[in-house]
Amino acid sequence: MNIPSTIKTHNWDQATTDLNNTGYAILPEVLTAAECDELVQQYTNDTLFRKTVVMERHQYGKGEYKYYAYPLLPVIQQLRENVYPKLAPVANGWMDALNKPTRFPDTLAQLLEHCHANGQLKPTALILQYAKGGFNALHQDLYGDVFFPMQMVIFLDEVGKDYEGGEFVLIEQKPRAQSKAIVLKPAKGDMLIFTTNFRAAKGNNGYHRVNMKHGVSEITEGSRHTLGIIFHDAK
Repeated sequence: MNIPSTIKTHNWDQATTDLNNTGYAILPEVLTAAECDELVQQYTNDTLFRKTVVMERHQYGKGEYKYYAYPLLPVIQQLRENVYPKLAPVANGWMDALNKPTRFPDTLAQLLEHCHANGQLKPTALILQYAKGGFNALHQDLYGDVFFPMQMVIFLDEVGKDYEGGEFVLIEQKPRAQSKAIVLKPAKGDMLIFTTNFRAAKGNNGYHRVNMKHGVSEITEGSRHTLGIIFHDAK
């Protein structure tokens, strides 16, 4: 699949509306089934990765993930480069609404230049693997002082066929209110864009900050793989 063309064909006006209203947006069929399968098959190719994390050792959950090394695989690099410019205006809109001075540049290259100037040099794209009983505890992927407030995950297996359970969970923490859980089950090849840390939400007295965390519920059968793409680099 031609990634730049595929990204252009999606309804970014609707995605922007969804992100502003809910903190997440789902874009269907961003990768083909064959592209998803190839990424899963490459999981055992250690030359592609800079680091492996066994989640139980750090109380992150139960499963394993691997961070890709630079240079990234072309499909990952193209996704990162072509989606970022669609999201930067949304992120800047949130900063404006919350009266924050932070401004995000127009291109991924400019964002990474800022990361590198602040000592954040390591790529953060990763692939996650869970077996039966696996899960991911609620967390945020910040990696340093410089972070972009949105990230994305692409689902590489088919729920109901390759695995059961394993729902993607977002927790929305509004000020002076109980937390809200959002449970999502995108299809194989779908891209989920969601809030890394916080978003701007409009209330009765103007805009306020809504903090969000994400995780994965327990896999009850089969195995589950996802591709995670974070736009900022890590220390």
